[in-house]
Amino acid sequence: MTKKPTLAVVGATGAVGTVMLDILSTRPNVWGEIKLLASARSAGKVLQVRGEDVVVEELTEAAFDGVDVAMFDVPDEISAKWAPIAAAKGVIAVDNSGAFRMDADVPLVVPEVNAEQTRNRPRGIISNPNCTTLSMIVVVGALEKAFGVKELVVASYQAASGAGQGGIDSLQEQMDAVAGKNLGSETKDVRNVITNNDVFPAPLALNVVPWAGSLSENDYTSEELKVRNESRKILGKPELKVHATCVRVPVVTTHSLAVHAVLDRAVTAEEVRALLTDADGVVVTDDPANKIFPTPIDVVGTDPTVVGRIRVSKEYPNEIDFFVCGDNLRKGAALNTAQIAEVVAKEFN
Repeated sequence: MTKKPTLAVVGATGAVGTVMLDILSTRPNVWGEIKLLASARSAGKVLQVRGEDVVVEELTEAAFDGVDVAMFDVPDEISAKWAPIAAAKGVIAVDNSGAFRMDADVPLVVPEVNAEQTRNRPRGIISNPNCTTLSMIVVVGALEKAFGVKELVVASYQAASGAGQGGIDSLQEQMDAVAGKNLGSETKDVRNVITNNDVFPAPLALNVVPWAGSLSENDYTSEELKVRNESRKILGKPELKVHATCVRVPVVTTHSLAVHAVLDRAVTAEEVRALLTDADGVVVTDDPANKIFPTPIDVVGTDPTVVGRIRVSKEYPNEIDFFVCGDNLRKGAALNTAQIAEVVAKEFN
C-alpha cells in the first residue's frame, strides 16, 4: 500500500491556520501524519485535527524532518525565511503569504484554473494568490477558457477580516460606538463617536473606504495591483488589461467584487450562466426577477465562489457584468492552499 504523504501546517494557531484545521477535518483524507508548527510561545498547545488531539511543535528546521508537504499560513516575513528552509530539506512548500507570489520561478496556483502549474516549481515553492484575486478568479478562469478574456474592470468590496484580526476588532469597536446613537444625517457625526481607527484610514462603521493595502505606483494601492498582476499570472496573460478599485466595507468576512469583463466573442447571459453552473468551485445564484443574488452574509463560511447579477448588454454583446462573493478566509486563503496541497499529494501515489 502506498504511504500517504506527511503534511506540516505552519502557523496552525493563527486565524487562517484555525480555518485550515477545520478544512483538513472535512476534506478528503489524503494525508498520513499531520504536524502542527507554530512559534515557540504556541508550542505545546493541543489542537484537534480530524478528530484527534495533536500537539503543536515549535517551528524549527528539524521540525521539517520526514515532512513531504508544508502549508504556510503565516506573515510574509516568516514565509520568506522558512519556506526556502523547508524546500531545501526536500519539502514542497505551499505558501499562503505574499512573499513569493510574483516571483517568476514560483507558480501562482488556483487548482480550478491552472492546476498543472503545481509541477512547475524549480524552487520547491508554490504560492497561493491574494484573497481578493481568489474571490473572482475561478469565475474569470472559466470565462477565459470558454470565451477568452480581453479586459477586466473590477471594484472590490472587501471585508474587515482582510486586514486581519485587528480589522475585525476595529470594526466591532466602531459598531459598538455608533450603536444606539442618534447620528443625524451628517457623515461627520459618525466620526465624532469613533475614537479607535488605527487599522483603516477612515471610519468603517456605517461607511465605505476606497482604500485597501498601501500606496503603490501611480497612486494605486497594493491590493489593486495584486488584483491586476496576480490575475495576469494565473491566467497566463501578462498583457491582460485589468483596472481595479479596492474598497473596504463594514462586513466582517467575505469579499465581494463587481466585475466588468470584455470577452473575445459575443455571448448571452444564458450562455454564461450555463457555463458557470457547470464550472468547478462556482455556484450560480442569479434570479433577477425575484431579486436573488449573492451577498456576503449568505456566502460566509462556505467554500464555493458564488456569482450572480450576470448581465450582457445588447449594445455590447462581448461584454458582461457580474457580482461575485467569496469567503476570504476559506477559498480566499485556507481552502485554496489546501486544494493546492491536495494536487501535490497525488504525486506521492
